[in-house]
Amino acid sequence: MADDLAEQILAFVGDDPNVGEIRMFGGTCFTLNGNMMVGTLKDGALLVRVGEEQEPAALALPGARRMDFTGREMKGFIMVAPDKLDDRAIESWIAMASRFVGPMPPKTGSARQK
Repeated sequence: MADDLAEQILAFVGDDPNVGEIRMFGGTCFTLNGNMMVGTLKDGALLVRVGEEQEPAALALPGARRMDFTGREMKGFIMVAPDKLDDRAIESWIAMASRFVGPMPPKTGSARQK
């Protein structure tokens, strides 16, 4: 499931030379200028870095909840249920993540560029 979602994400970001890809969380993490943007999880869920400012709007969207890998929630990171991820939703989540991650200073050496 995670690989199928990764392919869908690549359809939206694959041509961007600033997007990188690394294996993480049992799935694939996509970075923008070396900063984590979105990722796939083993169960087919989407992990999205939206930041604290966009978090209330993100949590209001279908299938969204705050990331809680260790039983402790992480502000600014959203997990989206697999059954709420059609192409339009994926594109929208990537756009939201890009708005937060895009202005961040680039990191070097943290992700393989496509």
